[in-house]
Amino acid sequence: MSKGFLHHIELYFSNLKRSIDFWGWFLDELGYEPFQEWESGRSWRMGEMYMVFVQAETRFLDIPYHRGRLGLYHLAFHAASRQQVDEIARKLRGRGVTILYANKHPFAGGKDQYAVYLEDPDRMKVELVAP
Repeated sequence: MSKGFLHHIELYFSNLKRSIDFWGWFLDELGYEPFQEWESGRSWRMGEMYMVFVQAETRFLDIPYHRGRLGLYHLAFHAASRQQVDEIARKLRGRGVTILYANKHPFAGGKDQYAVYLEDPDRMKVELVAP
């Protein structure tokens, strides 16, 4: 593995089951594979990099996630094509997920960026960008 590549990302969620229901299909669409599973977490892998999803402890749930606070603002994933962005957007709508910046979709990031923007169940911003 090359120096500097991400090894893994670990995220904590308010409701692990709800987040797994959301993220599982999304990561599957992008080519990730289930990797690990335990009582309070699950992970998906693509190549050498993996993403870990963990249930936050009850004592830490009093302040909900907000991307405007310190810490993670959003996660952006590469799409294979514009067609994949369109297909994911269609599936998101079918799942009742709100497309962010719908009035500017698919160019909400500017005329040179073809993408879909959404929020996960904890309102973490997610972006899927075509090459």
